[in-house]
Amino acid sequence: MERLKALHPKKIDLSLGRVERLLEALGRPQDRLPPVIHVAGTNGKGSTVAFIRAIAEAAGLKVHVYTSPHLVRFAERIRLAGVLIGDAHLADILTRVEAANAGQPITFFEITAAAAFLAFAETPADLLVLEVGLGGRFDATNVIAKPAVSVIAPVDYDHAEFLGTDLAGIAREKAGVLKVGAPGVVARQRPEALEAIEAEAARLGVDLQEAGRDFDAWSEAGRLAVQIGDRLIDLPAPSLAGAHQFDNAGLAVAAALALGDVRIDEKALAAGVSGAEWPGRMQRLTKGPLAALADQKGADLWLDGGHNPHAARALAATLEGLKARDGRPVVLVAGLLSNKDANGFFEAFASLQPRILTTGFEADAAADPATLADAARALGLKADPCPDVSSAVALALSEDGPVPHICIAGSLYLAGEVLALSPDSFPS
Repeated sequence: MERLKALHPKKIDLSLGRVERLLEALGRPQDRLPPVIHVAGTNGKGSTVAFIRAIAEAAGLKVHVYTSPHLVRFAERIRLAGVLIGDAHLADILTRVEAANAGQPITFFEITAAAAFLAFAETPADLLVLEVGLGGRFDATNVIAKPAVSVIAPVDYDHAEFLGTDLAGIAREKAGVLKVGAPGVVARQRPEALEAIEAEAARLGVDLQEAGRDFDAWSEAGRLAVQIGDRLIDLPAPSLAGAHQFDNAGLAVAAALALGDVRIDEKALAAGVSGAEWPGRMQRLTKGPLAALADQKGADLWLDGGHNPHAARALAATLEGLKARDGRPVVLVAGLLSNKDANGFFEAFASLQPRILTTGFEADAAADPATLADAARALGLKADPCPDVSSAVALALSEDGPVPHICIAGSLYLAGEVLALSPDSFPS
């Protein structure tokens, strides 16, 4: 892994030429895969993948999954027929792929995506749920000629240095996963994003199933209602916390049913949406040293990797719900990368007015906690910097007043650092 991290180009360089060349050298493993559900989007795609996987596995299918980034261990990115790839298998696959690349220019994400395709091709399964890394059209995962289903989760602003700041342009890049002959299932979108997706679908002749038009999902009496055409499906509430997860679960249900696999029945849908797990996304922490510290004080501790304004708005709404239940205050422990929109992130919490403690974490581009605190204070929020996440949680628990709800949020690097504090909390 250390050798691969030093590859050239070292940074993200959206292109398909290098990965296609490497896959040719490996015998085109992307052509020897089970049916693929390809999932793009800005926010919610990881949760949607988790719901699809849980639904399919509840139906008895063996499911490969590819996601990124990982939180603690690289193996989290590659799930083979339901099980994370083992270290020995991963080392063997990476060695073979590195040899096939023969020292030619390639990025870390490209070479590891090629390794994932090779592992998937060599392990029998019924389905591959494939998450886009960044964008869509030129993402290294977009080498699947004909997925079974293409999915586009909500599109919003993020990664401006790669995708720009025009929402329609961003949506066009995400819509690059749409392919001739494969249905597209699309979450509710902003009008300009939906228009761009519809235009790409029309150009290709892709049949779109759009949330709000062809299907919908909502909370009713504490349960998930999904309507697809004239079919109304009554399901348990999603296992993942937050009102936005009703939308993600509904998107996953629509995508799973678009497969047309008779094994995916309402029993499997119910078990999947109520049993999905996705670490670092409004995850209640019950293990590890920080959870133990919070438990001693009677506080609840949450972890969320939302790092852009759209994700922050969903997080703020979820935290508003926690506060409304018992009136206890909210403390937000926040850490972001320096290239993220800190003003937009903190602006999402203006109505909640949480106590904010900003923190650093181990990443080259981590924003300075003092700079983040200044950004929050400029919006009228009470904020103070802390040197690390452990000291921030300790400070939140030491202050006078009612025991707070504490949420550690922001970068997925920060989420991974928290989970890495104890093997008991490693994603598995």
